[in-house]
Amino acid sequence: MGQLSPPAPAGPAPTDQARTARARTTPGRRASGGLRRWLSAAAGALALTAGLVAAGPQAAAAGLTQVTGFGSNPGNLTMHTYAPDGLGPGAPLVVALHGCTQSASDYYSHSGWPKFADRYGFALVFPQTSSANNANSCFNWFDTADSTRGRGEALSVKQMVDAAVARYDSDTRRVYVTGLSAGAGMTADLLAAYPDVFAGGSIDSGLPAYCATSVSAAYTCMYSPPDKSPAQWGDLVRSAAPAGTTAWPRVAIWQGTSDTTVAPANATELRDQWTDVLGTGQTPSRTASLGGGTTLSEYADASGRPAVRVYSISGMAHGLAVDPGTGPEQCGTTGTYYLDTICSSYHTARFWGLDGGDGGGGGGGETPGTLPAPAGLTVTGTTDTTAALSWSPVSGAASYQVHRGGTKIGTTASASYTDTGLTGATTYSYTVAAVDASGAVGAVSAPVTATTTGYPATCYTASNYQHTAAGRAYQSGGQTYAKGSGQAMGLYNTFVTHTLKQTAPGYYVLADGGC
Repeated sequence: MGQLSPPAPAGPAPTDQARTARARTTPGRRASGGLRRWLSAAAGALALTAGLVAAGPQAAAAGLTQVTGFGSNPGNLTMHTYAPDGLGPGAPLVVALHGCTQSASDYYSHSGWPKFADRYGFALVFPQTSSANNANSCFNWFDTADSTRGRGEALSVKQMVDAAVARYDSDTRRVYVTGLSAGAGMTADLLAAYPDVFAGGSIDSGLPAYCATSVSAAYTCMYSPPDKSPAQWGDLVRSAAPAGTTAWPRVAIWQGTSDTTVAPANATELRDQWTDVLGTGQTPSRTASLGGGTTLSEYADASGRPAVRVYSISGMAHGLAVDPGTGPEQCGTTGTYYLDTICSSYHTARFWGLDGGDGGGGGGGETPGTLPAPAGLTVTGTTDTTAALSWSPVSGAASYQVHRGGTKIGTTASASYTDTGLTGATTYSYTVAAVDASGAVGAVSAPVTATTTGYPATCYTASNYQHTAAGRAYQSGGQTYAKGSGQAMGLYNTFVTHTLKQTAPGYYVLADGGC
């Protein structure tokens, strides 16, 4: 592969990832003040002439929550999360990193990821940097003090993952990371530094992991990336990961062919890097034409499962591919660096298997079944422990998959299903997909929520004396009894401890074996 020649200078440095000058003044990591001022001025000048200056951070979008106290936060980032109603335990988690001049709420509002969090059932984390870290609010993908394992911004993101897993009881085997531009550069670094944390990544208009370790090298990578061999690129990933790593995340690479901020050659170098790491070779196992002028090149592993996918979008400039609309494959809204072509978030979610498939042929991903999404999904009834669902039959369906909170819970041949073993007074989210006779899973329905009846079970562990004082138990003749059920709890004192579960107003039962 020939090295791409640097473009002829046409004025000040390009926008977005070109705005990589450090603003931090931490000793040992300080760029010269003159260089920082020149870079900021140049980026600002071109942004003005190109009409691409982004507005300041938007007000927090509805549903986006800021989380504080998530760790030591050495990278000085802020954490924002979104989770759909009725999200159950064991759901996936997706981390989404904004580009330069953007914010967490900006990415939340435009990227389309919340739509699929609602549809498929997973939580989202939106890290946010600021001008205190970088003059143009870029993630510092080119600085090893921020981009390597256990340091700076990379460690802050890892701490956010840990906090979100605890907050939402997420499945640690299904944590993913995606990012745009500078966020994509940091995504590549995170996949290399934390392959034990992330099961997959999506690098949108980004750069190879550890392509640069300085501001000057960052410009070289952006405009004319080094023409390294796949093994050389792969070695950068392997040297960043924990010693002995054998399992690597699967990677999606998105790139516009008319991007003048991050040269399209970066997608080729990214392909070489991750196909080498994942051992697939650099010859596609499959190619396909998608909507929006997009060509998909797929690289499967030895088992035939897609490991790397490259999405090349004809004529697209620098940004994230979105496709506004209400269709099942549409998402997002247009804006600065959000370009109307194809919904990248939809295809990435299916590649990772967030739709309930495995991201490969017949079970999700870019080769799904052709059956449409079941219409009319409705909750027909609930009890304290069950939720009954029905939907309109799909012609050609041999069966249906039912998902609760993004996790497959059952298969049925009829257009109805009853979920059992639920908790009272709790809200659950459901989707359904039709399966054809070959086992290919079709499109997923719009979600519905069901709230079980009954009283929300609450457990309390305390001494018999404390239970009695709180009104959960009563004492008689020196003995203690659970209020409502009258179950014997032993001596009335502070030395005997029990767990009581409240199952109705004023009604408690012993739950020492687990609540």
